[in-house]
Amino acid sequence: MASRVTIERLGHRGDGIAPGPVFVPRALPGEVVDLATGKPRILAPSDQRVKAACAHYGACGGCALQHARDTFVAAWKVDVVRQALAAQGLHPPVVGVHTSPPHSRRRATFSLKRTKSGEIVGFHAPASEAIIDTPSCLLLHPQVQAARPALARIARIGASRKGALSATVTCLSNGLDVAVRGGKPLTAALQAELAALAPGILRLTWEGELLAQAERPVLRVDGVAVSPPPGAFLQATAEGEAALRQAVHDAVGTAEHVADLFAGIGTFALPLARGAKVHAVEGDAAMTEALLSGWRQGAGLKRVTAEAQDLFRRPLEPDELARFDALVLDPPRAGAEALGASRCAPVGLCVVQPRQLRARCTPACGSGIPCRMGPRCGSIPLVAACRACSLPHALSYPGGVTATATGPPCSKSSKPSSRATDSAPSSRA
Repeated sequence: MASRVTIERLGHRGDGIAPGPVFVPRALPGEVVDLATGKPRILAPSDQRVKAACAHYGACGGCALQHARDTFVAAWKVDVVRQALAAQGLHPPVVGVHTSPPHSRRRATFSLKRTKSGEIVGFHAPASEAIIDTPSCLLLHPQVQAARPALARIARIGASRKGALSATVTCLSNGLDVAVRGGKPLTAALQAELAALAPGILRLTWEGELLAQAERPVLRVDGVAVSPPPGAFLQATAEGEAALRQAVHDAVGTAEHVADLFAGIGTFALPLARGAKVHAVEGDAAMTEALLSGWRQGAGLKRVTAEAQDLFRRPLEPDELARFDALVLDPPRAGAEALGASRCAPVGLCVVQPRQLRARCTPACGSGIPCRMGPRCGSIPLVAACRACSLPHALSYPGGVTATATGPPCSKSSKPSSRATDSAPSSRA
């Protein structure tokens, strides 16, 4: 491998790629990088390079592109979307980019660790098990950040020295939901200690078991009150969710009977019920019940039916989908390839990840691709409206699909981050 390389392009997760290919983390196209010492050193920086705004960026693996100008990152992401679609013969317009503001991420999974010198509350370093303390993260909603002292106390009494806890903190409409996993076995003494920490936390669960709850948790989904189960998925930012809802509304139009697959707690189904009858299908029974409970208590909603069904094991058949005027498909990371045997309604909205997209349809299928994402991450979720197509000839998703289509300025996860990969063997800087 050459000791000095020139970056030609960015990978799908934001790594610089030089001939070989050689992947260089946090390098930009046109930059000359010295690899002789093992640690990449930028010899000729790009004019698109900027100083990262976050003090944790050098060590934290949550963000991938804080070293590049916003305009550069937005243009690169749009280009990735276009290339992914063009490779399948699709050339729809990219009609817009949605960016959620800083300090807006309302859901994050922290890693908590107890050490000899104290507790660490933060996120993993890039491709590492090391946990970086992040007291001034620029992404998180202030209420989520405010949970840090309580999380440190939870680590102090509930974590072992050998491993880390995972704590999913969600900012609901009436407080914080904290779901903890990976801790010590729950004894009566530990349960009492943890419950005493609950003030300031709306609901606290440990390995799925409820320890404390101040009142019924409520999340307002476009004005409809829903009580989500502990740690339930929701869009990362309220701004992003609103943008997605508008995209769904525009795609569905005047359809009178809509199917919402992978419906979750009703992010799309409940708002759509203001103008259409909706049938929601979701694999998680607790989320299905939360959706139906929200509908029962909502005002001005048309009929909503729901069923808990694993769409990977038993996708809907053509005759089941034939009665719907529109299909909303928002699959989780595991993807929706199993639905390839089903037939899609005349109008649909898909939330997909372009690097995981395999499209098999005529260009006439794609009526528009609103590309919506945050500025600082390598992930590029998008929204695609499809008309007059059948799913086997439209969109399938190998490997997985990201459903957080509007995301925060970057993706926050406590899991070690993997670097960008390519289909060809590569060397790594």
